[in-house]
Order: sequence, then structure tokens, then C-alpha cells
Amino acid sequence: MKLQKLPFLLLAILSSFIAVSQSQIANKDQRYIFFFHNKFVEENDLSVAHPEYGKAEYNEIIDSFKKDNFIVISEKRKKNTNAYDYAEKTVKQIKKLLKKGVSPNKITVIGTSKGGYIAEYVSTLLANPDVNFVFIGCFMDTDIEQIPDINFCGNILTIYEESDIYGVDATKRKETSKLKINHFKQIKLHTNLKHGFLYKALDEWIVPSKKWANGNYDLN
Repeated sequence: MKLQKLPFLLLAILSSFIAVSQSQIANKDQRYIFFFHNKFVEENDLSVAHPEYGKAEYNEIIDSFKKDNFIVISEKRKKNTNAYDYAEKTVKQIKKLLKKGVSPNKITVIGTSKGGYIAEYVSTLLANPDVNFVFIGCFMDTDIEQIPDINFCGNILTIYEESDIYGVDATKRKETSKLKINHFKQIKLHTNLKHGFLYKALDEWIVPSKKWANGNYDLN
């Protein structure tokens, strides 16, 4: 699955986005997570099971973050959502939070598979080295040539699964990125679930994502 800019400009543009209320931004110590799910959730009802990976546990993933007191900004995207344009809209919303006084290191953007590519575009377009990002199962070596307009920026955690061909070591992207990266860390999982690992609300990737969102860049 390749998420280049031009093809997505031909697809439907996101029609609405969840707004953060004034009461939610009153606490300057509050931490926020923007979560972007994978393409299968975008194209199917949550009750539909993937033939190989089973049902996507989108609600369970969101609930897990909420239980740790994060304000989660997420939605089930419309089919054929334009990845680049969705990222642009997210950047505008993050900038509104920053303008309200929310510290950039209290904002974390997490994405799985297609959602991870959206998160990568947010990192590029926002270009704020203090915002946190977690990219999950969303880099292949061919991305360097096929999606050259992505540049990592921020505090970057990438998580990939050894048995997953759609997510590998993203060091090449780090090395080619032209923007500032304050922290960079990678986690290689061994669940043997292939790309299906990110369909599940697994502690293996959710726990380090939470630590990263809390500013624990050593993942202790």
C-alpha cells in the first residue's frame, strides 16, 4: 500500500473533524493523543472481520488511551479519505491547541498503517520538533523513492513487527529527513501476527506509545 500525495488528491476529502472543547484545554498539564487507524477500518464497518487478521479493535485501542487520562482525538474516517489533506486539517487543529497554550510535548500523534502515513505527513507539515509521534507498521524501504515529500520532525517513535512486510526499520527515513528530530527510537516486535498486530489493542505497542506520549523517551 503506497500513500503518495497525488493519487490521494483525486479521492474524497475529509468532510469533518472532531473539535476539542474549551473545557478540555483548560488544564495546561493535560496530554492529548491524535489517533489515526488503519485503512481496513476506513473501508469497513467495525463489525467486519479481516479474513486473516480478524476484527480491528479500534474502540478498545481508544479506550485504552482514555483509561490513562489522555484526551483522545480520533474518528472512524470516511472511505477513501485523502491522506495528505487529512494531515493538513490535523495540523490546523494542533496549531489551535498550541495557540491556546498547550505545550507541544503534551501532544502526541499516533498512527497505524495508513494512519501512520497520515501521522508522517502531519510530522512533515507541522514541522514542530517538540511534538511527539508514534508511527506503527508504516514504513517500507521503497517509501524513500515513492513518497519523497515526507520528512520526519519531532520526537519520533517507530514500532514495527518482524513478521510484517508493510513495516520495517525506518532508519533510512530518519537519515533522509531534512527537519529536526529531537528524539528517535524504534521498537521491533515479535508477535508473529504479521500486519495484524496493529489491528489489536496489544500492550506490546500501546504501552510504549503511552510512555512516549508521557515524555518518557527512554521508554523506561
